Amino acid sequence: MRCIEMSHRGIPAHRIGMCDRGIIVRIAMLSVHSSPLARLGGKEAGGMNVYVRELARELGRHGVPVDIFTRSQDRRVPTIEPLSCGARVINLHTGPAAPYAKDWVLTYLPEFVSRVRCFAEGEDLTYDLIHSHYWLSGEAALRLRRSWGVPVMHMFHTLGAMKNSIARSTEETETGQRIAIERRLMQEVDTVVAATTLDRAQMVWNYGANAERIRVVPCGVDLSRFQPTDRTTARARLGLPADEELLLCVGRMEPLKGMDALIRALALLDAQEPAQRSRRRVLLIGGDDETQPDDWNSEQRRLNALRHELGVADRVSFLGTRPHEQLSDYFSAATVVAVPSHYESFGMAALEALACGAAVVASNVGGLALTIEDGRSGLLFPPNDHVALAAQIRVILRDRTYAQKLESGARRRASEYGWATVARRMTTIYEDLVLADETARAARYPRSHVS
Repeated sequence: MRCIEMSHRGIPAHRIGMCDRGIIVRIAMLSVHSSPLARLGGKEAGGMNVYVRELARELGRHGVPVDIFTRSQDRRVPTIEPLSCGARVINLHTGPAAPYAKDWVLTYLPEFVSRVRCFAEGEDLTYDLIHSHYWLSGEAALRLRRSWGVPVMHMFHTLGAMKNSIARSTEETETGQRIAIERRLMQEVDTVVAATTLDRAQMVWNYGANAERIRVVPCGVDLSRFQPTDRTTARARLGLPADEELLLCVGRMEPLKGMDALIRALALLDAQEPAQRSRRRVLLIGGDDETQPDDWNSEQRRLNALRHELGVADRVSFLGTRPHEQLSDYFSAATVVAVPSHYESFGMAALEALACGAAVVASNVGGLALTIEDGRSGLLFPPNDHVALAAQIRVILRDRTYAQKLESGARRRASEYGWATVARRMTTIYEDLVLADETARAARYPRSHVS
């Protein structure tokens, strides 16, 4: 599709994006606490950032204009940053221009909502639908709906109740306020989007949500960016050893990502195969790198202590955050990609690894258990079980023929999740909501007939 630059100012009809059934739609997308342009692996940047950014880009390519509203953490960042044809990120200066606890965002939410309204008025824009991401954005969406009178579609990405079910300390526990807001959102938004049928079932079970108001649309992957690269070539580009067994894990440094299980699995493999010890290494992408120990959070400090305690510190490397476009090379370079999370509503990193033809070993939890076909497109193991994780890794390391079968299955599986497919399904939901809203308006305010 040829990209035609669309004006965002002075449009009398205000609607310039055409969906499949001829319904014209403009979307206000909310990602309050974290920008879709944030560097992945940081304190607030992960799969949700990728999801928001890539979905908006694909919608823009299909002629559906999207403005993504987010809280700016840097006064030097311009208010408007183009994302793609028809899609923009709108950085709003709300509260301190610095990272702070997500719960604090609630304190500044009224200011954020006010700035969204002011931006729309200043640009002479109206929106047909609000698509919010994460519970904080959902709260903002409900407040904007009171002003704009348009439908709200919400995606949670993670659920507080599920995180609490696997929390191992008070520090890992989500607040009662989050749980209450999530429950209210499930009752009050017009439609909820779940990434999997299991995600939907968890909403029904934990929050009493109405399953009929939840639509299931899987996450996507950029198949043009994430594709297989020759392992030797990928390692050469990254400066990695050509002859080592590299075990890779990508994610934020937080307990629920289960990186400690991978470190313990490495130590167990060393004990089982001491002759291979010097050829085996764990690479952790996320958090801060080895040169920034003062910036490590409590989880990264815990992982550091664990690697020293188990005697593997020389072969567990903190690589810090990496540009998203570089992850394809890392996935291709890895001998095994481990996703040992205790909870994942979907698992974006796992899907990206599959698209690169990596041999993936993942916890049998959440969306991972549905995306990965055990024994065909990857291997699954019980969460928080480093012994089982080590056993699955050893299968891949010692049976190259079987590993190649998994890598081929991984590429096939990922091909089902292109962003174009996801955007088409999302557009159908947008159309349904806008049509229902216009029908309801017509019923409330029927035109008078003059004879």
